[in-house]
Amino acid sequence: MSFKKVILFSLFVLIPSGLFFFFFRKNQEIPPEMVLIPAGEFMMGSNDVDTSGNPGEFGNKKPWYLDEHPQHKVYVAEFLIDRYEVTNQDYADFVQKRQRKPPPSWKEGRYPEGQANFPVTGVNWFEAEDYCEWKGKRLPTEAEWEKAARGPHGYLYVWGNQFDPKKANVSAGGYGDVTPVGRWKEDRSFYGVFDMNGNVMEWVADWYKAYPGGDYQSPDFGEQFKIAKGDAFGESGHYSLPIFSRLSFRQNIEPTARYPFLGFRCAKS
Repeated sequence: MSFKKVILFSLFVLIPSGLFFFFFRKNQEIPPEMVLIPAGEFMMGSNDVDTSGNPGEFGNKKPWYLDEHPQHKVYVAEFLIDRYEVTNQDYADFVQKRQRKPPPSWKEGRYPEGQANFPVTGVNWFEAEDYCEWKGKRLPTEAEWEKAARGPHGYLYVWGNQFDPKKANVSAGGYGDVTPVGRWKEDRSFYGVFDMNGNVMEWVADWYKAYPGGDYQSPDFGEQFKIAKGDAFGESGHYSLPIFSRLSFRQNIEPTARYPFLGFRCAKS
């Protein structure tokens, strides 16, 4: 990975204690596999209200929406995020060079033939974080992930506020299997990040906790579950419902868990 030239402008300032140099950075190019997300505020979470009457009958283990309350402004500093989910080939390089164990689903330690460009799955939170650190990166925070997906307009889906199961590889779309990264051209956020609405769910850095000012209390809150964001190709829930595709949806998962619908991407400050 190479960075283009960074142009530095220097300003010489003479003060009583001596001559100081102030440097200003201009137009540092980003790695081609990453996208720059600008600093600023965005609307995180939602104030949506459940009208189904009994969410448990749909296979849900928690009340709809309440852990997303309240919708609130969050300032996020400038950061970089991977344009695509980490692929099988990416992870195979990590396994070989760092002598790590491959995902248990890989037969004889190899990903399925012809799936080099598919998102890696079956990786737990600790392994995902280990990979990102090896790349000089880290897992994105929940706020970073949600801002990169929802854009400056705070959309419910990367393309807007109207659900369309044919625009992404989501559970309600009926495609039924994982696909190569970047295949779903309309699953592209305002900033140019792909597959945030579907394909596989993604680990983020945060523990599953209440938002500031939230009045919903859950025994699952605390440092016992990590958060996964985004929908998956059809196995993210017992039922295929549009609610799973909402970018504000929060899935709480044990950090040691592995699932065939759960992957990740990396970020960098």
